[in-house]
Amino acid sequence: MRRTFRWVVGASALFLAATGSAVAHVDYVTEETTPGTVGELFAAVFSSPLALALLGGGGIAVVAATLGYLRFSGSLQDIEVARRTLASYRPYLPWMLRLSIGLPLVGAGFAGYLFSPSVPASARLLQVGIGFLLLFGLATRLTALAGLLTYGWALSGQFPELLLAGEYVAGFLGIFIVGPGQPSADMMLRRMVATEGTILSRFQGLPKPEDLLSAIGLTKAAAPLSIRAFLGANFIYLGVVQKWLQPTQAAAVVTKYDLTAVVPVSPELWVFGAGLTEAAVGVLLLTGTLTRGAAAAAFLILTTTLFGLPDDPVLAHITLFGLSSALMVTGGGRFSIDATVVPAIRRRLSAGVTSTDPSSV
Repeated sequence: MRRTFRWVVGASALFLAATGSAVAHVDYVTEETTPGTVGELFAAVFSSPLALALLGGGGIAVVAATLGYLRFSGSLQDIEVARRTLASYRPYLPWMLRLSIGLPLVGAGFAGYLFSPSVPASARLLQVGIGFLLLFGLATRLTALAGLLTYGWALSGQFPELLLAGEYVAGFLGIFIVGPGQPSADMMLRRMVATEGTILSRFQGLPKPEDLLSAIGLTKAAAPLSIRAFLGANFIYLGVVQKWLQPTQAAAVVTKYDLTAVVPVSPELWVFGAGLTEAAVGVLLLTGTLTRGAAAAAFLILTTTLFGLPDDPVLAHITLFGLSSALMVTGGGRFSIDATVVPAIRRRLSAGVTSTDPSSV
């Protein structure tokens, strides 16, 4: 598992190192280009007594709710049933990931953009081909690797703004690690190989892909870590780079949709609060802290965005929806705060009554 950890952490470092040069989601719905500065945003927020009171009160409420959850969740049967039910969906994780990546890729190919609506490009055959192969579950791991390499090539040399679609890295890596699952064409072919008397049974002696991956330290247990790392990094990017480092563009979105009429606070506080929420969700996912709750919060944020910004492209969010749902199923897994620190906190708060499942949070 140490080799698995190094694999995913190394890839995460490469992803985070590139975050300085990309465009943000606000480009989907506004053309505002006036730069603005993070210093101006912070000055406007932290010089307002009302903003400080709201932020402080919100922070206290979040801490109180978290401590209350850790203290009493172990004694609530409803939460325990929800955890067990979500965990029982793990056999469907490969299918969830394939749908989360395959569907938006097919849509992107026909819509005329490369991974992200910020990159108009004619790559229909490439994206539709990768998307359909993932949906069918045919040559699944090779297809996911091809998609990952394509994304990396386009990001590094052609379209740095593709960092905006960094959740594809989480999806491709997750599929590569967990494999096709079922239903899939690969599983059907594998059963033909395993059945005596079939034409394909002559290939029974060939090594299985998961055996080769295990030999280099990649097992299915690494899937939650790989998904968390890149999905969390994506949310941090959206909150910090999109909102805080491009405050004027973000404020233009607030003005365009009259969001101050929904929550009557200043546009600066809107931008700061939205960035803080997305960044906090990203940190929780990245570290594997209260993973299922953070994934549910991410799902809620995305749902609110879709209904609140009517011309925000739905296809651009399907992958985020799917990966958030996947983390609700897997939980934090190994190498997470949920597996190490959270159980100890629960024992202290609930006098030793706690769940022993490391990914149950």
